[in-house]
Amino acid sequence: MLRKKKITFVINYFYPDLAATSQLMTELTGRLQNNFDITVIAAQPGYAGENHDSNRLFEVDYLESIKVVRIKLPEVDKNSKVSRMKYISSYFLLANIALLKEKGTDVIFTISQPPVLGGLIGTIGKFLKRSRHIYSVHDFNPEQAAAVAYTNNQTVFKIAKAVDKLNCSYADQVLLVGEDMAETLKGRFVGQKVPPHTVISNWTDEEAVVPLDKDEPAIREFLETNGLQDKFIVMYSGNLGLYYDLENLIQVAKEFTDQPDIVFLFIGEGAVKQRIQDYAAENQLENVKFLPYQPKEFLKYSLNAADVHLVVNQKGIKGVSVPSKIYGVMAAGKPVLGVLEQGSEVQRLIFESGAGVVIEPQDYRGVVHAIQYLRSLDPNELKAMGLKGRVYLEENLTRDTSINKYRSVFQEVAGTPQLEAAYQADPYNEVINKK
Repeated sequence: MLRKKKITFVINYFYPDLAATSQLMTELTGRLQNNFDITVIAAQPGYAGENHDSNRLFEVDYLESIKVVRIKLPEVDKNSKVSRMKYISSYFLLANIALLKEKGTDVIFTISQPPVLGGLIGTIGKFLKRSRHIYSVHDFNPEQAAAVAYTNNQTVFKIAKAVDKLNCSYADQVLLVGEDMAETLKGRFVGQKVPPHTVISNWTDEEAVVPLDKDEPAIREFLETNGLQDKFIVMYSGNLGLYYDLENLIQVAKEFTDQPDIVFLFIGEGAVKQRIQDYAAENQLENVKFLPYQPKEFLKYSLNAADVHLVVNQKGIKGVSVPSKIYGVMAAGKPVLGVLEQGSEVQRLIFESGAGVVIEPQDYRGVVHAIQYLRSLDPNELKAMGLKGRVYLEENLTRDTSINKYRSVFQEVAGTPQLEAAYQADPYNEVINKK
C-alpha cells in the first residue's frame, strides 16, 4: 500500500489556542489527516492568556491522528518590543530544532508568523531536510510593520524584505489569502520570475455560524448579562492589534454620547486593548464596552448580537494582509462597516456582495456618517443587507471550497496525484507500492 506523504506544519498557533490562525489550521489539518501523515509544530497555547503547566521544552501530544509537538516559550507582553523579540527568537530557534528532529518529512508547511522568520524556518528546513516547502503568507512583512511605523530602521526593513523575498523565491508554492496579495507578490519580483502561487481564501465554519435573530435565547441572555438590551450594537470582534488603527477609531464613539441607544462593543484581546480601554475610561465613554474572547462554540451567538460589524485595516495594509473576521461576519449575515482601502480584498468582497459600506482608513468623519446612515435604515433593510453577505459566502467562500484547494496544492507539491490514481486502479502493482 502507498505510504501517505508526510506534511510537517510549523504554524505557531494551534488548538486549543484561541487565535484565528489556530482555528483555521486546526480545521485544515483535521480535514486532511486522512490524506496525509501530519505533524504540527506549535507553541504551547497562550495567545489570549490560556494557561499551560508543562515545563518541558518539547512536549508531544496527539489530536486524533495528528502528532502535535508543542514548544514551551517565554511569556510575551505584546506592548513590549523586547518581550516580543525574546518570544519570536525563542520560537524560531526551538521550531527549527523540532523540525530537524522530525523524520520522513516530504513537505514543510509554514506560515508568515512570526514575521519573516516563519517562512525562513521552511527555507532552512527545505535544504537541510531535502523536503519541499509550501509558504502560506497571511501577512506580508516587513510591509505590514512599515504601514504602522513599527520600526523606522531602513536597514532592518531592507534586510527583512530581502529575507522574505528569498523565502518566497525558494518555496515550491506560495499561498496567499487575497487577490490583492497576489499583486504584492508580483510587485516584489518585477522583471524576475514570480514564484508559483495560489490564492486560497480563509474561511469560517458556515455550518456552525448561521444568521440568528436577537430573540434567540442564548443571544438574549448575552445581551441582558452585558447590559446591551435594546441597543444598536456596533461590534468589533477579534484581535485588538497594532494593524487596525483602533486607537483612533475609538474616538468616533465620542460623537455618539448623545445617542445612548448606540453602543460600541469590542470583543477580543491584543496589543492595543489596554490603550483603548484607558481612552474610554479617561473620556468617560459609557457607550463603549469591552469583553474577552468568546469561546469558539459561542461565536455563533456573540457575532449575531451585533447590528453592524466593524472590519478594519490600517492605511497601507492593502495587499499586505486580509482581516479574516470578514468570513464570520458574512456567515452570521450581519452588515459590515468596512474601514478599508479601495481595491483591497475585503473591500472587494463587501462591494461584490452588497453586504455593507466601506470608508477609507483615517476618514473618521466618514465613519461617523456611515454609522448614522446604517442606524437610520429600516431594520428589515439593514437585515437584508447583512444576509447578502451570507448568500455570497455560500456561493463563493465555503470552508469546503478553500480546504479542497489546499488539498490539491498539497497533493501537487507532494507529488501524490498520479500515484494515488495508479494505486486505486491497481493496488497490487509492485512498482507503485515500492514508491
